[in-house]
This record gives sequence, structure tokens and C-alpha cells, in this order.
Amino acid sequence: MTQLWNGKVTLEPGRLTFRGRIGTTHAHAHAAVQIVIVASGTVEVIDGHGHGRCVRAAVIPARAVHAVRAEDAWGTLVYCDADSLLGRRVQCPPAGGGGIADWVRAVPPQGPGEEGAPPRLGDLLLAVASAQGAAGGTHPAVRAAIARTQSLLGGPIRLDDVAAAAGISPSRLGHLFAQEVGMSFPTYLRWARLRRAMELVRAGATLTRAAYGAGFSDSSHLTRVVHEMFGLAPSELLRGVRWEDAATATTS
Repeated sequence: MTQLWNGKVTLEPGRLTFRGRIGTTHAHAHAAVQIVIVASGTVEVIDGHGHGRCVRAAVIPARAVHAVRAEDAWGTLVYCDADSLLGRRVQCPPAGGGGIADWVRAVPPQGPGEEGAPPRLGDLLLAVASAQGAAGGTHPAVRAAIARTQSLLGGPIRLDDVAAAAGISPSRLGHLFAQEVGMSFPTYLRWARLRRAMELVRAGATLTRAAYGAGFSDSSHLTRVVHEMFGLAPSELLRGVRWEDAATATTS
């Protein structure tokens, strides 16, 4: 029987966090780096090669194809923007690379006396960030391009226009995005639009209004992207999800 999603979501700059009952998904690949923490129950993660493993914790790189099978499972999922500080630190192995064995190994071992215990979210984020080392600084043109993109999300966006605003050629900006953000500009734009749509739904917009407000052509376009990014329909994602203010969310 397919397990449905049921829990709370907090949306912060560069990060979306889900806490609650983890559901089942079909194969998909999102632009975010995903941290999986299982508190109880069974979660099997299947990579793009068909290899599966039941996990307590894993770090899934951006653009890595995977599916989830859950049974009476509860835990925390963190979707980090690949251009955020945390996303850049935990993006190991490289974007889209590796498989389930690498994703499990990317999580640091527990401390003495904690073997087998589900890690606290805050401890895991700190440990993973420390283990991967400090991230390098983002190029000023990339920062300018991201800021410009965020201001234009409600309508059409062309790489040429964003590059002009950042004072750099389109080809150079595309190269910098791949090098520093870990994804192409079109992939980053699609994730940014999806995050904006979720922000609008959080504020009370219908799915159709959220789709137009985030620059999708229509609600069907948004639905296709949600399937690709999360492996389920928007109705499934939103039916059991309750929004929670980041300021009141706990990290346990």
C-alpha cells in the first residue's frame, strides 16, 4: 500500500524542510540537494540504476534520479538550494553522480554511544557541513544574476537579459552557473519558480494562481514540474502538508 505524505513544511531562504510521515514517490530528479533523516519506520531509497537500500540518513545530490518507498516511516527531509551555503557544502558526490552507496556514505558517522540512533537534524546539518569543508565564494556575477532572476519570476526570463543585468556574456554566465551553482541556468530557474509557487500557495493562493505568479505557463506546467522534482502530484504534496513558520519550527 502506498504511504501518503503527512507533516509540516517550513520554507526558508535556500531551504525547504519537511517533518512528518514520509510518503512514497516515483522516480524523479530535483534541482535541490536532499538530506534524508529517518526517525522511525522503513524508508528505501532507489537510485537511477535500480539499486535500493533502506536508510536511516542519506545525502542525495542535485539532479540524481531516485525513488522512495516508505512503510510506517517518519522523519525529516531537507531540500537545499544547490547555490546555498549548505547546499554547496553537502553536494557530494558531484551533481547527478554516484548512487545509493555514495549517498549513504556522504553522512558522517554518529558519535560514541549513538550507533543506530536517528540523528538530530541540527547535529546532522552541522556535521555534514563540517565534514565537507568550507564552500568557496560565489562569483559576483552569479549573485547578481540570482538576484535579478528572483525579481522577474512572475514572467518570462531570458538568459541574455539576466546576463546583461549581471554585466557578463550569456555563455560566461552559463559556464559560471554550471561551475559554481552545480546546475545549468534553466534548471536553476525551474527550481526557483517552483519555490516561488510554494511560497504563494503558503500565502493562500490557489494552484492556478500560484502557477501564474511563479511564471509557469499554467497549472498543468506546474504539475509536470512537481512530478519531476518530487515524484508526486501537487495535490498529494499539498493534501497532507501543513505550513509552519520557520521561527517556531524545532530542529529535533
